[in-house]
Amino acid sequence: MSFILNEATKKSLQLAKEKGVFPAFKGSIYDKKEGVMKIRNATLTTIAPTGTISIIAGPCSSGIEPLFAISYYRNVMDNDKLVEVDPLFEELAKDRRFYSRELMEKIAEKPSIQDIEGIPDDIKRIFVTAHDISPEWHVRMQAAFQRYVHNATSKTINFPHEATLDDVRKAYMLAYELGCKGITIYRDRSREEQVLNTGQAPKTMQEQKVTGEKREIAPRPRPEVIIGTTTKVSTGCGNLYVTINVDEADRPFELFTQMGKAGGCAASQLEAIGRLVSLGFRSGIEVKSIIEQLRNIRCPSPSWEKGQRIFSCADAIARVIEKRLINKQTKASVEATVVAMKHSHEEEHIASDVELGHHADIVGVCPDCGGALRHEEGCIKCHACGFSKC
Repeated sequence: MSFILNEATKKSLQLAKEKGVFPAFKGSIYDKKEGVMKIRNATLTTIAPTGTISIIAGPCSSGIEPLFAISYYRNVMDNDKLVEVDPLFEELAKDRRFYSRELMEKIAEKPSIQDIEGIPDDIKRIFVTAHDISPEWHVRMQAAFQRYVHNATSKTINFPHEATLDDVRKAYMLAYELGCKGITIYRDRSREEQVLNTGQAPKTMQEQKVTGEKREIAPRPRPEVIIGTTTKVSTGCGNLYVTINVDEADRPFELFTQMGKAGGCAASQLEAIGRLVSLGFRSGIEVKSIIEQLRNIRCPSPSWEKGQRIFSCADAIARVIEKRLINKQTKASVEATVVAMKHSHEEEHIASDVELGHHADIVGVCPDCGGALRHEEGCIKCHACGFSKC
């Protein structure tokens, strides 16, 4: 990194002679009384997040990150799982004649190869993975690069699932002491869904795979009394009134629709949609999946509602569900996170991503599917449909 910075500085000095210094040069750290360094660029180097970008180049490393694991699976789009195996390890294993399918299966179950028999010691020393390195040395690794980087250095400080608040505090303080400009920590399995995973699939999935059984989906019985809200939406067919009722656990239970103009084919279609959506609610179908099916269905008579285009009655229902259920949940999650962070700060003087990480990065609602938008790798992404602002 020192070499890269030196070469970048030489080029910037050359450009300054041709085109002049950067506009805010006067008074900057380069504008010194002794030995003024007339440079073209205020900053020259940075290490940006490269997790997803590195996949394009196959076996290319992701910046200064160690290997996450020799074999792991990656969650993409609609929870599709892609199995990833380090190609260099596989090639070496075959060349050194210790490759076997059984060995690969053992490796896939663990985040490290250090305790697996049958792998030569010199290979183990080369293929050190993220969880073989203690959080302290993850931070020191980042700090070594930061010394020769003008802007921030992107790196994940990997913590095991058993990490404590004190472990996180030590990592943050060490990063501060060593001059890191930012720090990102991640405790393994701190989210219900994470992009990179090692080991077997969740137990319920494994059991279904072994036994061949399928989870039975059946609607919940209706309580005697439930509460809800009614939303009025202007559509091309008239005013549509959408009622969403929730049960005692605040889970969506049923949906009713009423068109201002009674009778006709539209009324029967609306009743059919309401019954099917209600069945989905009571059967535990993911609300975002229901929205995806109804969203942007078009009819010959679109309309406008508060600056939004309503393409059809089905689209109007999807937007009401999103507004009443998804947006409400996202707002509640964010508010709960803020309260928890304030409380944690008062007690511990540090906000821990360990306990709050699965909510703290929610930054809004996806414009495509209504799911939660999260800030990851320097961009805003939706795990539900794959939307990316970048």
